[in-house]
Amino acid sequence: MHAQKGRPGLTGARLDACLGVSKWMSVWDNLSKIITFQPPQRKPFELLGTEAAPGKNQGGSQPGQSAAGKSAQKQAGQQEREEQPKKFIKPRRAIPISVWYRCTQDKRSCPGDHLGQAGQGGSREKKGDNKEKPAQAEGVTQDRDRNKDQGKNKICNSDHDRAGVGVQNGINNDHDEGKGVARSECGNIDIGELGRVSANLKKNLKCLKKTFHVPTNKDVIFREFTIGADPPVAAAVIYIDGMTDRILQNLSILEPLMLLAGLNVDRGETLLDTVIKRLLPGNQVDATDELRDVVDGVLMGSTAVLIDYCPKAIIVETKGWEHRQVGRPTNEIVIRGPQEGFTETLRVNTALIRKSLHSPNLVTEFFKIGRVNRLDCAVMYIAGLTNPQLLAEVKRRIQSVTADFISDSSVLEQFIEDSHFILVPQTLATERPDRVIAGLVEGQVAVLVDGNPYALLMPANFFAVFQNPEDAYVRWPFGSLLRLIRLFGLFLATFLPGLYIAVISHHHEMIPTDLLLAISASRENVPFPSIVEVLIMEVSFELIREASIRVPGPIGPTLGIVGALILGQAAVAANIVSPILIIIVAVTAIGSFAVSSYSLSLTARFLRFVNILLGAFLGIYGLMLGVFVYLNILAGTKSFGVPYLVPIAPQAKTGPDLLYRGPAWQQEQRPEYLQPGQPKRQPDISRGWLKKGGGRR
Repeated sequence: MHAQKGRPGLTGARLDACLGVSKWMSVWDNLSKIITFQPPQRKPFELLGTEAAPGKNQGGSQPGQSAAGKSAQKQAGQQEREEQPKKFIKPRRAIPISVWYRCTQDKRSCPGDHLGQAGQGGSREKKGDNKEKPAQAEGVTQDRDRNKDQGKNKICNSDHDRAGVGVQNGINNDHDEGKGVARSECGNIDIGELGRVSANLKKNLKCLKKTFHVPTNKDVIFREFTIGADPPVAAAVIYIDGMTDRILQNLSILEPLMLLAGLNVDRGETLLDTVIKRLLPGNQVDATDELRDVVDGVLMGSTAVLIDYCPKAIIVETKGWEHRQVGRPTNEIVIRGPQEGFTETLRVNTALIRKSLHSPNLVTEFFKIGRVNRLDCAVMYIAGLTNPQLLAEVKRRIQSVTADFISDSSVLEQFIEDSHFILVPQTLATERPDRVIAGLVEGQVAVLVDGNPYALLMPANFFAVFQNPEDAYVRWPFGSLLRLIRLFGLFLATFLPGLYIAVISHHHEMIPTDLLLAISASRENVPFPSIVEVLIMEVSFELIREASIRVPGPIGPTLGIVGALILGQAAVAANIVSPILIIIVAVTAIGSFAVSSYSLSLTARFLRFVNILLGAFLGIYGLMLGVFVYLNILAGTKSFGVPYLVPIAPQAKTGPDLLYRGPAWQQEQRPEYLQPGQPKRQPDISRGWLKKGGGRR
C-alpha cells in the first residue's frame, strides 16, 4: 500500500497502529479516572501556599462597606484566584475512605462535625449549622479528662479513629454534655489506649464491658456484689470462665469480702489497703490504677476486683485452666540426663528452669508481644554473667515488634533474627530445660513464649546448633565420636546425591572399573537420565516423610516403612530407577535423621536439591563452587552481632567443646565471643582431691 497523498511516509499499517495506540490511551485514561479516588469537596484539604493577603478580611466583609465595594472586591478576589496557578493539594490529615463515606451517609456520626473545619482550605459550613456546633480547632483540643467524681481520673480516653479524624471516645464529661460533640463510651477501643481506673465503679464496669464486648461475649463474667462494711460498699469481680479456679475464687475472694468483712473504715484508699492486707488471702495480689493492666490480668486468667470509691483495681492470681503435664521431650531424646521437657504453660517452663538452676542472680523479665493476642514473653538471664549489651539488644528487638498476632516462639524468631534470607537457624530452639540452663550458665539469653514448648537461646552459632545434649552426659571420647558421626551424617544428607550425579554424569574416571560396569549394567534399562532419576526418588522420599509426620501417630511409622519398601521395589522392578540409586537415597535419608536439630536438617534438605542441580550441570566444580558460596554466606552471617562460624572464623578463645569435646575438668573457659561478666567457669584445677598439702599438682 502506498503512502497517502499529503502525508508522505504514513502508510495504512502505521495509521492503524497510531489509531490503536490512541484507542488504548483513551481506554487507559477512562480506567484511571474510574480507579483513582477523587477526594470530596468537604474533606479537610488545603492549598499549600495560598495564604490570605494582608489587610484582606477572611471572616467576612468590612463594616460600613458599600454594596458596590463588596461586589468589586468579590470580582477582584475571583479574578486573582483564577490567575493564581494551581498547586498540589496535600491532605492535612489522613482519613480512611470508609470513615468519610460513613460520615456522608449519616451526618450525625461524622467525625469532627463534617471535617471541613480542620483545615483552612476546607469547605465552609452553612450559617445555620455554625450556630449549633461549637468552634473546634485543628485536632479537637478539648479537655477529655474531667469527670463527675474527682476530676482527675482519666477513664477510657481513647480515640475512636486513630487516624486523627477528630472524634474522641470516653465517658461523657461535664465539659462535653450538651455541646453537640459526637462521643461514645469506650466503644471499639484498643487495649493500649485505655486510661486509668476511676473511683466510680459504674464507669469502670461500663468501660470494661465495652472493651470485652459484654453482653455479646458470654465467657467474660462480671459478678457484682456488696462488701460487708459499715456502710456497705459496692464491688465487682471480673474473670473469664474456664481460665480461673472457681474454688479458689470462692474461698479467697468472694467469701472473705461478702461474709467475713465486718469493717468500719473510710471509703477510698483506706478501704483498698484494708481489703488487700486483711481480707484477700491470695498468694499474689497486686493493685493497679491502669485499665490496661486490668484487661491483661483478666485475659491471663487472674481475677480483677473493682471497689466503688477506690481509684485502683486489685488483680488476684486465680489461674486454673487445663494444661498438659510435664512429660518427656519428643524431639530431643537422650539416653542419660533429665527426661523433662517444656510444656505450653509459661510459668511451668520458668519453674522447670529455676528448679534446676538455684541461683538468686537468675532474672526473669516479662513483656507483652502481639497487639491482638498479647502473649506473655519471658526473657531469662543471669545477672552479672550475661553481657549487658547482648541483653539490651534482645529486649530492644522484642519490644520493637508491633505485629498483631504472634502465635509462638518460632514466629517471634522470624521477627528478631538478623538475616531473613539465610537458611541456617540463627537462634537455638530447644524443648529441654537442661539445655537452656547450660546456655544461661555460658552467658546466653533465653526467651520463652507462653503457649509454646520451645525456648530460644541467643546468640547461636553453627557449633551450638550442631551439638546434642547427649554429648554432655557421656564420657568425652564417646561424646567426640558422636559429634563426628553426626557431622558425617550432615555431609551425606547435603552432598551425597549431588556427588553421585556429578560422578555419573561428568567424572566417570573417578569410579573404579568394576563398579562403573555394575552401575552401567543396572542403569541399562532405565529410560531416564540420571538427574531425572534422582529427582523422582528424592521427591518421592520427601512426600513419604511429610505424609508419615502428618498422619495419626500409629499409622505414621507403618506408612513410612511400607511406602519406602513397596515404592522402592516397584520402581526398580518397573525399570524406572536403578538399584544403586535406592541405596543412595536411603543413605541420604539416614544421614539427615542423624542431625539432631530440626531446623538444621531442613537446611540440609533444601541444599540437597541445590547440590543436585549443581552436580548435574557443572559436576564436581559446581559442588566446590557451592561449598565456597555456602562458607562465604555463613562467614558473613551474624546472630545478635556474633559471627556464625565463631570461634573458628573469626578465632576466639573457648573451652574444648567444638567438634572435639574435652573432659569436664578441662571446661574452664567460657566462650570469649559472648563477652560474659565472668570469663572463668571453674579454676585451673577444679579437682581438689589432686591438691597435696595445699599446693597444686
